[in-house]
This record gives sequence, C-alpha cells and structure tokens, in this order.
Amino acid sequence: MHKKKLRVGLIGLLSVVLVIGLGYFILYKDPGQENEQTDPSEEIVQPNGSDKIEKEPEEKPEETLDILEQVKQVFSLSETGKVPHTPFIAGQTKFEDIQEQWGEPQKIDETAIGNFAVYQDHDVTIGIKEQLAFDIRSYEPGLSDIHFEDIKSARGEPDEIKYFQDEKVNQIILIYQVNPTFQLKWILPKPTEQEPNPTVHHISVVTDVQQSVEEDEGLSLDEKIGQMIFAGITGTKMNSKMNELVSNYHVGGIIFNGDNLVSPNQTVEYVNQIKKANESGIPLFFGVDQEGGRISKLPGGLLDFPTNLEIGKRNNPSLSFEIGTLLGKELQAFGFNVDFAPVLDVNSNPDNPVIGNRSFSSNPEIVSSLGIQTMKGLQSQSTVAVVKHFPGHGDTRADSHLELPTVNKTRAELESLELIPFREAVKEGADMVMIAHILVPSLDQTFPSSMSKKIMTDLLRNDLGFKGVIITDDLTMKAITNEYDIGVAAVQSIKAGSDIVMVAHNYQHVVAVRNAIKKAVINGEISEQRIDESVGRILQLKEKYKLNDSPVGPVNIDVLNQAIELVLSR
Repeated sequence: MHKKKLRVGLIGLLSVVLVIGLGYFILYKDPGQENEQTDPSEEIVQPNGSDKIEKEPEEKPEETLDILEQVKQVFSLSETGKVPHTPFIAGQTKFEDIQEQWGEPQKIDETAIGNFAVYQDHDVTIGIKEQLAFDIRSYEPGLSDIHFEDIKSARGEPDEIKYFQDEKVNQIILIYQVNPTFQLKWILPKPTEQEPNPTVHHISVVTDVQQSVEEDEGLSLDEKIGQMIFAGITGTKMNSKMNELVSNYHVGGIIFNGDNLVSPNQTVEYVNQIKKANESGIPLFFGVDQEGGRISKLPGGLLDFPTNLEIGKRNNPSLSFEIGTLLGKELQAFGFNVDFAPVLDVNSNPDNPVIGNRSFSSNPEIVSSLGIQTMKGLQSQSTVAVVKHFPGHGDTRADSHLELPTVNKTRAELESLELIPFREAVKEGADMVMIAHILVPSLDQTFPSSMSKKIMTDLLRNDLGFKGVIITDDLTMKAITNEYDIGVAAVQSIKAGSDIVMVAHNYQHVVAVRNAIKKAVINGEISEQRIDESVGRILQLKEKYKLNDSPVGPVNIDVLNQAIELVLSR
C-alpha cells in the first residue's frame, strides 16, 4: 500500500517537472526573439537573456579543420551580403520578397534604426529599413560549434571590437569589414578566466553606412563615374567649364592648383560658387597640396612651416601632430576638406629631383612616426589626409612630372624601407592613399604603379590590408601621357584597383577620361559592380567626415598665423 502511494507520488512529481521543463523549452527555445531592452543597432541577445549550458565534446583535429572551413564559409557568404542557409541579401532584398518566400514574421520589433522581423522557424531575424533588408542575423544552432579562437584563426583580428552588457548578458562583438559594402559581426559571450574561448551566440551581416548604400542605389551610371574623378579646374572664378564638370559630368572631387588661388577671399568665393552649383545631393571633395615647406599653395600670407626634412631632424611626434592640426585648420578655413599630404616617401636617394626635403627622413621609422602624426593631426580637423606616394617615390632619379621613373628594388628591399611607413599608416587608420607614377619591375614589369593590379590590389589592398580609398597621382603628368592615351590609362587604372583617378589639368582631359570610363562600362570591359565597389568606398568616406556643401565664411589669416606662431615658437 505504501509502495503504491509512493509510486503515484513519484509519477505526479515527475509529471510536474516534465510540464515545467516543457514550458521552459517552449518559452526559451526561439533564438530569433529579441530582448526588448537591447539596442538592435549594437546587438541582440538570446530571448530573455537565457544561457544554454552544454558540455562541449572534446574536439578532434579533423573537427577543428571542419570548424575553420565553416568559419571561412561564413566569411565568404558575408562578402555577398548573406548568412548561411538564407537566400536574402543585406542591402538588396526587399521586405515584400522576404514575405513572399517566408510569409509573415512571428513578430516585428520596432526600433530607432529600423524594424526587425523575427522568423523563428528559420532561426533568422532581419532588419528592415525603407522596405529593404539591411541587417540579416542568423541564430542557426550549428554556429554554436564555432569558438572565439576559431574566428581569429580563420580571419585574424577583427577591425573593431564592441561590447554589450545588461542585467542578463555580457557579450563581445567582433566586427569585420569584409568589403566596402558589408560588415560581418560575430556575437559571443565575453571571454572570462573561466571560459576564455566561448562559442558563437549569433552572427549579423549588415550593410555598412546605410546612407551611403541608399545614395549608391539611387545614382545613375554617369553620377557613379563622376564620383571616381578628381578634376582640376580652370580660372579663378566660376565659369562655364567648371559648371559643366559639376552639373553635367558630376565630378566628385575638385583639386585647386596654384593658378586657381589668388587670395583668401577669391578662393572662398570660388569654393562657395562650386558648392552652390553642385545639385547632386552628394557633397564634393575639395583638395589642395598643402604639405608645409615648399609645397604650400594656400594664398594670403600664411606663415611658412618648416620643411618636413627640418621637422624630421627634430623628430618630435607631438610637433608633427600639432603641425598636422594646423594644416587641417588652414584647409577648413578656406573650404577644403582633402589635403594631399603627408608625404610618406623615404628620402633614400640624394639625387631624387622630386621628393628631397618633402620627406621627413632617410630613416623609415622617423618617416612613419612623424608622417602618421601629421596624418592624425589633419584627421582631427575633419580633413581627409592623403598619404603619398605609394609604393614609395624616395629612391628615384627622374621626376614623374616629366618622365616615368623606375625603382629597381626587390620586394624584400621595398619591405625593409619604402613600404614601412605605408604599412604603419594603414594600421593607424589611413583613409586615402595616393599611388605614384613609377615603374617597379620587381612587382610589375608592364604597368606603372598607378595602373598596376599587382601593386594596388595585390600589394596595397590584400597584403597591407588597406580598405580605404585609392587615388592616383595626376594622370596628366608626363610619366603617363608620354606612354599612354589618358583615357586608356584611366580605364586600366580602375581595372587594376584605383577608386579615384585624378585629372588635375585641362578640361578636355577630364571629359576624355569620363567618356573612356563610361565606354568601358558599356562595352563590358569594366563591370558596373566594379564601379559600385569604388563608389561605395568614396561615399563611405564622405559620410565618415560628414562633408557638406554649406558655404564657407571669410578667412581670418591673423588667427591662423597666431596659432602657427605659437606652435613654432615652442
């Protein structure tokens, strides 16, 4: 009798436990549900912050290999805007197409950055903005086989690390900028001493800089090609040719040369007139060569800075940062937002006719240190610094303005000298790199650097890891025009990896380059996807620096000179 009652009691107790367990499973199993307290612009946590604790199987070497392949597959898919086992593309798929294939979501969370549609049956949540998917998040169970160290083993260190913590979770977010359009985010529990190698919670593929993506989608082919041209101008005030370049050819950047710069008032008025003529909705780059020393083009009696070589002898990084800051203030006062500086060439050849005292030193470490601080000073004033002249113009005996120089060095020799400052600048956040018109036979026996895929794509992008904007030196220089038709040179340069071709002189040259690029796209020599890659990088950079076409006020030369005098007197 007692045994029978005991059995009934145990059965009842087990039933209660089973019901509670089943209820817990139903309530918490959905990885697509969001914690409403989290910010979807940062991360989404597991529903109600639940943590799934499982005993991990002991990994075998062949399993490690499989995991690394899985990680690489995730990265590969992310470069196309996708996550595993999901057909939709971030930045391209419309919400109505998602609904047609998957039906209505289980729920939609409304946030400040967009709505997030939760598809529990697919282990996916999709961010929707302007009826377009911009963020695709996968909670696929198989992702939990991937560990923190697996990700870094497959791809290296992330471009950025963020953290998210609330009362229920403490997460680390590894962000990889896989290409100009997409970011891949890996979200895991934050590593601890007890668990230094946590497993993946979920992943997110998101379009980078939504405004840029939306702008890019709305541009015509002519407008896209225009963004890839940095054009020289004529005269000292607005004229019909200048208006044509901005209004009809949609050039994305304007470089002012010495003969365009007469006085502060004239310069500001000309800049403002060009800004007013730009009705594209995309602000213009305004660039000038203001290196300090002998290459200083801004007018109006600004105090001279020492040459870079003199600054290099002092070897004071703080001074270089202050000078970069002052250069940035000068440019901003005149309405410019791009400085074709600093020079990162190593002055290793005393017979060099074009670099000389524009370089900081013959020591690559000094060039790196001072050049990078100058770059950061410019950046601190919302001025795009253009490091130049990649892969290194310091050991040439010819002037590329007059002929094509040759650098007869091996890759190993370049790595030990010329490439050091550029490699370090890329690590320290360079946004734009100018490519020199020099022939480096050890890297490319056929094309000069500014037209070479081996140098711009293989070396700068792939080996050095540069993700910013690549711009050529002026294509009207004789190093190019003595050897090539300027239109042919521009097309080859873009095919090889440049984002912007500079045509600093002659209206007809600008038109010829634009027409050649357009013809190459129409004929299929350059794909529109290739154009979109560059335009994406350009628009991202303009957005990063918050460029605008607002008019500029009068320049106060006295205030600028007082600031210069204060720094130089120390």
